[in-house]
Amino acid sequence: MNRWENTDHRQKWQDKDVEAHWDRVSSIYISENNKVKDAHDQRFRETVKHLLPAPGLKILNITSRDCEADDYIKMAMPDAVVIHAEISGGLMQEAQKVRPQAKQIKITTYSNIPFESGMFDRVVSLETLEHVADPIKFLGELHRVSKDDARLVLSCPPASSEIPYRIFTSLFGGHGEGAHRFLPSGEVKAMFEKTRWKLLHHKGTVLFPVGPKSFQDWGERIISKFQNTFISELGIRQFYVCEKY
Repeated sequence: MNRWENTDHRQKWQDKDVEAHWDRVSSIYISENNKVKDAHDQRFRETVKHLLPAPGLKILNITSRDCEADDYIKMAMPDAVVIHAEISGGLMQEAQKVRPQAKQIKITTYSNIPFESGMFDRVVSLETLEHVADPIKFLGELHRVSKDDARLVLSCPPASSEIPYRIFTSLFGGHGEGAHRFLPSGEVKAMFEKTRWKLLHHKGTVLFPVGPKSFQDWGERIISKFQNTFISELGIRQFYVCEKY
């Protein structure tokens, strides 16, 4: 029996607590990420590899933070319509300053997102699942608003990242994560099964998020060779690519 079969995966916080955190740190969000920009932006470079570009796609990016994903998606698919959904009004204001062209929609909860059923060809969800109060409802909502042939590209840190995260923030500060629980990959996969997402691809990335670029690149070569082992679970950003069923 799957160890997560009988759990509802609900967290102890509420979505409004997540909103409050990102509102508090919105003014430093971009500057703090720029200190580790290559590792931060890796999420966007990796995402576009899995989106399967096609003409006229409608894409949901949830949650969008400063809408930086817009730059990368539009480079790969200039005619794509990208809707950026964000829970933090503060981050939306920051995004408006740097990317006024981005189309933003405010959400108040991850459990009920304001889009019609079957609306999107692609869904992008980067470093969000670990913050969601009710992940099953969230993934169910992403399933609902996606078309029948839609593709979901999702990333989140694994449980093994919790201690490195705490060490990093104690030494270097940063914007913090607020309410979160970094999730074991096995639990994420169990959530996909419960919400009718078929997993196509799982990949551990970013073995070394800091240091010279040559050192980080070396880490990526190592982790690429050892996918589906405990080493891949050490990558601070786990990518999942799914389709509906």
